[in-house]
Amino acid sequence: MSAQARPQLLAIAPVYAPALEEVERSFTVHRLWQAGQPAALLAQVSTQVRGLLTTGLRGFRAADIEALPALEIIACFGQSHGTLDLDAARARNIAVTNTPDWTEQAVADVALGLMLGVMRRLCEADRFVRAGRWPQGPFPMSTDLRGKTCGLIGLGAIGQAIAQRVQVFGMTAVYHARSRQAQCPLRYYDDLAAMASDVDCLVIACAATAQTLRLVDRRILAALGPSGYLINIGRGAIVDQTALIEALTAGTIAGAGLEVFEAEPQVPAEMMAMEQVMLVPHIGSSTREIRAQRQARLLANLHAHFAGAALPDPVPETGPR
Repeated sequence: MSAQARPQLLAIAPVYAPALEEVERSFTVHRLWQAGQPAALLAQVSTQVRGLLTTGLRGFRAADIEALPALEIIACFGQSHGTLDLDAARARNIAVTNTPDWTEQAVADVALGLMLGVMRRLCEADRFVRAGRWPQGPFPMSTDLRGKTCGLIGLGAIGQAIAQRVQVFGMTAVYHARSRQAQCPLRYYDDLAAMASDVDCLVIACAATAQTLRLVDRRILAALGPSGYLINIGRGAIVDQTALIEALTAGTIAGAGLEVFEAEPQVPAEMMAMEQVMLVPHIGSSTREIRAQRQARLLANLHAHFAGAALPDPVPETGPR
């Protein structure tokens, strides 16, 4: 296919570089986020763009669609986190695809790593050795996972994977969600504060929605208490970040392991200065295997659409009828 005949796509977010390079073998891709003058680029190519590339974190809004009159398909690298304006796509009969994958196991691994890191103080111990402090005396005691209770906020695929892992480590898993899951043997709490007061480690594994915004606030942190730990692999906005900093500073809770932040990649300086906090840069799905699988699904969806074939991974209730 000649360059002139290739369908034109607009990438509005930095899609995984190897995937984007592979897409460019078959399509003409305009990288909006790298343009020195995005508005000028958009004005130049808007009427020729037939596909939009985005990520689960960036998503798309109605304004993105309105700027592209010839748009036929939106291909999302990753899964939506409430960032896809499906109503706007539906109104224009624009197909939307994503790359459903098996991130829950990898994210659950990170959650367990954060629990081990902060409760057993592994990062602190590493810094202790590297600073040459071991010859001066032993490292302080840490907290065993065995015999403790892990409270999960959310029991979707990720929450269930975490529950399986913590039970192997000798913990009891309980959960809070919008409703009790039928046939789930774990204890269910309909009141989050009550669960927080009963557990040793509170793990956020739910989606960010209007209902979960700042769900973990001063009241919940106070209920978790001075021997409790908070782990967040959900979304930064689910936690009242100011309240968390205050709780960590005052010793209201014992520590925290955080993979997500309110304004990432910006992390509050107060948190970076705290020994009892483990910080990782949103790496739950950042594995070579997951990226390769997403790349394959992204290409499959694009090729299928422009070949007039059925989409492998359509987001339900979007696209031509």
